[in-house]
Amino acid sequence: MSSQLPVSPTLCLIGAGNMGGAMLGGWLVAGHDPKLITVVDPNPPFQMAELIEEYGVRHVTDPQMAMPADVIIVAVKPQMMETVLPGLAHLVNGNNVLVSVAAGTTIAKLGAPFAAVSPRIIRAMPNTPAMVQRGITVCVPNTLVSEEQKATVTELLKAIGEVEWVNDELLMDAVTGVSGSGPAYVFHLAEALAEAGEAAGLPVQLARNLAEATISGAGELMRQSELSPAQLRRNVTSPNGTTQAALEVLMADGGFPDLLRDAVEAATKRSRELAG
Repeated sequence: MSSQLPVSPTLCLIGAGNMGGAMLGGWLVAGHDPKLITVVDPNPPFQMAELIEEYGVRHVTDPQMAMPADVIIVAVKPQMMETVLPGLAHLVNGNNVLVSVAAGTTIAKLGAPFAAVSPRIIRAMPNTPAMVQRGITVCVPNTLVSEEQKATVTELLKAIGEVEWVNDELLMDAVTGVSGSGPAYVFHLAEALAEAGEAAGLPVQLARNLAEATISGAGELMRQSELSPAQLRRNVTSPNGTTQAALEVLMADGGFPDLLRDAVEAATKRSRELAG
């Protein structure tokens, strides 16, 4: 997925790992001027280093070597935030916007090192399909973020997938439980489906291929169809057929719906704990 940016803000990307690298690649594909991008990373992965060199993106190893930008994107691991944020004080000026994609780091924590300048903060929760431009990111701004800044950040994040906004930061814990952690649930479904195929007698590699192709294909069908997931399920289910027999197991009390509710609840609870 790519999108043409209506504006060309200056960008400072802190961290070029998996998520930061996905965003950088998306921006470059979308046509953002590489001369307006600074990447701060002491040791970017080889693929990102090649991309930086190919496009002529400015790369520095320390935040102190970077200049203020219209949008500062912090894409480091949550456990690094307490160390990284204070080093960005010279970059945040109260007019630009700081965007964080770190799970469990609240707007209050993000803004604390910059309180003197009344920072504009956006907390964002992307997910790993962003690495193939098929992610979805949910954002929540603080009250100082302008509509223009929200529009700019929306277009930047569209380079890695879909974008949604909420106004209540408390919803971000549930977002984490559904879409942030959700890809792992799907990957586990693929694992379990393949293992079930093996148990039914299929060769290991064939079972894996069938499970992975079925899940990715069903996802693409759902994406392209105007029908709801419930209707798509009904369309596959013939009365008294094989699919109905399977769904009677999956949809029984204690089955798939109950397990997923419990899983999302557990992830949501843990997100609240991490946020403090």
